[in-house]
Amino acid sequence: MKNGSNYNHPKNSTDEQDLLHRYVAGDKNAFEEIVTRYKDPLYAFLRRFLNQQQLVEEAFQETFLQLYRSRKTFEKDKPIRPWLFTIAANKARDTLRKQQRQDTVSIGTMAEPTDLNVDDVLNSLKAYEITPYDEAEKSERAEKVRQIIADMPGNLREILLLAYFEQFSYKQMADMLSIPIGTVKSRLHTAIVFFTKKWKSMSSDGNL
Repeated sequence: MKNGSNYNHPKNSTDEQDLLHRYVAGDKNAFEEIVTRYKDPLYAFLRRFLNQQQLVEEAFQETFLQLYRSRKTFEKDKPIRPWLFTIAANKARDTLRKQQRQDTVSIGTMAEPTDLNVDDVLNSLKAYEITPYDEAEKSERAEKVRQIIADMPGNLREILLLAYFEQFSYKQMADMLSIPIGTVKSRLHTAIVFFTKKWKSMSSDGNL
């Protein structure tokens, strides 16, 4: 798995551990620091996951409300970033269920991609981060990537975002989603196949 996430890591593990100890102890300033430190990457994750402003706002607020409520039960020696993204992913799934949009894709229902490899998919995904001020062709590519991700079943969209946008490891994703590492790998593979097939279809139609 490649590096390149836009996430700005804390200065060091000691810094984060101190922050967590203060947060668990009830330090209001520590809670506010956690919110400040993680609100942008969490919001970006939820925006990609849900793709609807109202749902994003709801899940975002619920995530930090859960953070506030969970102070006394949080294990202060655990890293906070995976925990926060677990909460955010759970809240995103909750909002999707409320909208009756949750669906699934069985592993192995799609053929192996033959004309595009993982690097091709990653290069396409990078277009997602391009701003509207960049050249028109790349902006169009970014919109197509957004469209494919938005059309993905929730379980595939989630694993793709966690793996390639947020750069979580297989082990972290397995813990966050409460599934075996083998399932993480299979689901991620299926997500890549899904993306590849959609991207190839758009390309053959002359849309890219």
